[in-house]
Amino acid sequence: MLSTPSPSAALPFTPGSPWLAPLAGYSDLPFRLLCRKWGCMAACTEMVSAKGLFYSTANTMRLLQTSAEDQPLVVQLYGNEPEIMSRAVYQLCSMGFAYFDLNCGCSVNKVVKTGSGAALLKNPRLLLEMVSAMTQHAGAGRVGVKMRLGWSNQEIVYLYLAKPLADAGAGWITLHPRTAVQQFTGRARHQALQELKTVSSIPVVASGDLFTARDALQCVQSTGVDTVMFARGALMDPAVGMRYQHLLQGRRDLPSNRDFVLRLCREAIDVYRRYSTTRAVLKLRSLLPRMMRGLPGAKELRKRIILCKEWQDLEEVMTSAQRHPETQ
Repeated sequence: MLSTPSPSAALPFTPGSPWLAPLAGYSDLPFRLLCRKWGCMAACTEMVSAKGLFYSTANTMRLLQTSAEDQPLVVQLYGNEPEIMSRAVYQLCSMGFAYFDLNCGCSVNKVVKTGSGAALLKNPRLLLEMVSAMTQHAGAGRVGVKMRLGWSNQEIVYLYLAKPLADAGAGWITLHPRTAVQQFTGRARHQALQELKTVSSIPVVASGDLFTARDALQCVQSTGVDTVMFARGALMDPAVGMRYQHLLQGRRDLPSNRDFVLRLCREAIDVYRRYSTTRAVLKLRSLLPRMMRGLPGAKELRKRIILCKEWQDLEEVMTSAQRHPETQ
C-alpha cells in the first residue's frame, strides 16, 4: 500500500499548517488519516529503524504503510551509522518516499544505549554526518531533524547546531524544548523556540506541551516559529489541528461536547477498520479512552472499551453510548 508522493505534496511551513508528530505506537496510517481530515496538514510516520529496513520485517513494512491521501508524509528514521542511514534513505526514495526526519529526541533507554535518538546530541559531529548522509540521496531541503535542547542542562547544543544543520542540507528543525534527561518532566521551555528561530535560516517547527489549540496559538504568537507539531494533544483530540486553525483565523471553535467526541471516536473506528486487521481493536482500546477523557460517563465507557475483543464489540459500545447517554 505504498504510494509515490505527488510533486505538489510539498511540506507546509506556515503557522496555519499544523503537523502531526511521530508518535510511537500511534502515528500509523489510520491515525494519520483521521488527524489529516481534522486539520493536520503534514504528518510523520512512527520511528523506523534504519537497519530494520534491510530485513524487511512485517513490522517495519507496517510502519511504512501509506496511501495517496496520506501526503505530504515524512518518514522518521533512527540510527547511529551514516552509511546505514544513507542506504536506508536511498531505499526509501526508490520506494517513492520524499521526506525524512532524523530522530535526535527519543530518550528511551533501548534507543539511546545504541547511540541513536537523543544520544546523538552528545555527539554533534556524528549527528551532522548523519544528516549529510541522508541528504546525499534525498536532496537538500528534504531532511529534517527532530531534537531536544541537548542531552542535559550541561550539554545544551540546539543553538550551536542551527547553522551546521542548514549547511549540511537540512530543510527544517523540529525542537522539543526539553533536555533528553528531562524526558517529559517539567515544562517545555518555549522561549528556546524563539531563540532558535532567531538564529536559524531554515524553518523551525515547535513541539512540546502543545496539548490544546490554545497552547499552540500562544506558542506561535510568542515565539515566531514557522508552524507547530501536535503529539499528545492529537492523541487526546484528533481534531486539535482544525481547532488551532479556527483560533488562528478568529473563527468559532469546534464543539467539545459529548456528541462531537463520540463522532470522532466513531470515525476512528471506521478508519481503522478500513486499513487494519482485528489487531487494531487493541490499539483502539488504548486510543478511544484518551479521546473520551473528560466526558460525562467516560469512566464507564473506558471500562467497557478495554474489554472489547472484536469490531462488533466496539460497535455495540458506541451505539449504546450514542443512544443512551443518560445511562453512561
